[in-house]
Amino acid sequence: MQQTLTDWFPILRWGPAYERPQFAADLTASAVVTLLLIPQSLAYAVLAGMPPVTGLYASIVPMVIYALMCSSTVLGPGPSALRSIMSLAAVGAVVGAGTTEFVAASAVLAVMVGLALLVMGGLRMGFMASFLSQPVLSGFITASGLLIAMSQLRHVLGTPVASDNLPTFLRSAGQHLGQVHGLTLAVGLGALALLWAGRRWLKPVLRRLGVPAMAADLAAKASPLLVLLLSIGLAATLDWQAQGLAVVGDIPQGLPSLVLAPLLGVPSSTVQALVVPALLIAVMTFIEQISIAQGMAARRRERIDVNAEMRAMGGANLAAGLTGAFAVGASFSRTSVVAESGGRTPAAGLITAVLLSLTALFLTPWLHQLPMAALAATILISLGSLIDFRSFAPNWRYARADFAAQALTFSVTLLSDLVTGLTVGVIASLTLHIWRSSRPHIAVVGNVAGTEHYRNVLRHEVLTQPHVLGLRVDESLFFANARYLEDRVAAELASRPDVRHVVLQCTAVNDIDASALESLRNIHQRLQDAGVQLHLSEVKGPVMDRLRRSDFLDRLSGRVFLTHHQAIQALDQLAPDPAAQI
Repeated sequence: MQQTLTDWFPILRWGPAYERPQFAADLTASAVVTLLLIPQSLAYAVLAGMPPVTGLYASIVPMVIYALMCSSTVLGPGPSALRSIMSLAAVGAVVGAGTTEFVAASAVLAVMVGLALLVMGGLRMGFMASFLSQPVLSGFITASGLLIAMSQLRHVLGTPVASDNLPTFLRSAGQHLGQVHGLTLAVGLGALALLWAGRRWLKPVLRRLGVPAMAADLAAKASPLLVLLLSIGLAATLDWQAQGLAVVGDIPQGLPSLVLAPLLGVPSSTVQALVVPALLIAVMTFIEQISIAQGMAARRRERIDVNAEMRAMGGANLAAGLTGAFAVGASFSRTSVVAESGGRTPAAGLITAVLLSLTALFLTPWLHQLPMAALAATILISLGSLIDFRSFAPNWRYARADFAAQALTFSVTLLSDLVTGLTVGVIASLTLHIWRSSRPHIAVVGNVAGTEHYRNVLRHEVLTQPHVLGLRVDESLFFANARYLEDRVAAELASRPDVRHVVLQCTAVNDIDASALESLRNIHQRLQDAGVQLHLSEVKGPVMDRLRRSDFLDRLSGRVFLTHHQAIQALDQLAPDPAAQI
């Protein structure tokens, strides 16, 4: 289907109808989310190994580009814990962290993620959201959350604890255990306690004190910013930096600008090393984004275009990289804040970008004394939404294969690294899908007495005919399961010497590829050699269209029936003994 300009820029659809009431609602939502985004953007930039100001950059131009191209009314891009740690892991594997080369390579990675998403969105490859099963995704995100926590403990403890993976962290923590900086630990734990208290108790306490609901909710959402402001005030007043407390330091004032020269200076070997991580981050970003966008759209009874969302996030990442920032993605917490605060259209993202631009222009000098321990606490308090051990036990009870894939992804990510873990997760998801599809459920079916329904003979009291074998195939037929069907037909026929007709009930068959067609030919030939006719029933229209393009139907010894009941009735008349058996 041909794509139009409005497909790429949905703002051309909703923009002309934008009205003042919508602007008022979007302005309120933008003000609230900005209070949340300022501390988050600074913290996630540090998590990505980038200068803190790049967190603001990652939230300005990308937000604008996304608002122009997206179909979701409330979702917006920006820094996130998962994307930041993945960026750090990918770039840190080829370039030393803390260098100008690292900053440039992180921006190049964002550009590559953006280009991958743009190409996939342009080719309408939204189906790639199915590349990771939910258990595998849960295992990867949970392990990532633990790695993020490990990476931030060095800022809370004031010691250079390595955190590439769990074994490295344990060895490093043991070596530096006696080097904990007391003031840093006190600031980190104090900020963590205040953040937890603000999230849990601030709103109900304010309501009991008579504060209006909207004001109490706003204060609760702004509590991370309030904690950071308090820590800045205390650090400046008590001169904690002189006592060895690490602070953010100077943050440049001004708006983001194009940084093409540093990007072009990144060696080709570095770019090549980032190709696979970029593709993995792109897929991961899209899966997470679509999960959030679809959930929010269902709640608001709206519709989203998955391919438009892919292109929009691609444009946002491209913008992030070209302005010297790092890879961005969707955030459930920010999206929920926009929705709960009354956001109506993507214009909320445009307004948020303006407010963040004002922050970058005028407020960054005030952030010099911001303790790194307080930023680390901001990240740690947000990890509750990532770490999900509760899903392991239900998956073990419900589907052992899914649990195995989840546990494998979790273990590899935690014991090796993020890129390897995600790669294993993708492979595990695809392998599990192919394994399941290669062994489709095939049931021998019989008639439920007095009806035209046919059910599994092993589960129901049904009527069968000794000379007719009805097999229901509950899966599309393709190269991975074609041989299994051949073997199953042969096995059933060997155990039923009186069978003269085999009917394949194709109710659940949505496709038959070339390999499966060849297997059907083999089945037909073997049955014909044994004096048995092959019939098909309940074949779907698109499948019949493809079969008609081959010679299979012309050579078919039996017939194609509209319903399975019609097939059994017709073949029952050919029975040497028409008495049905139970």
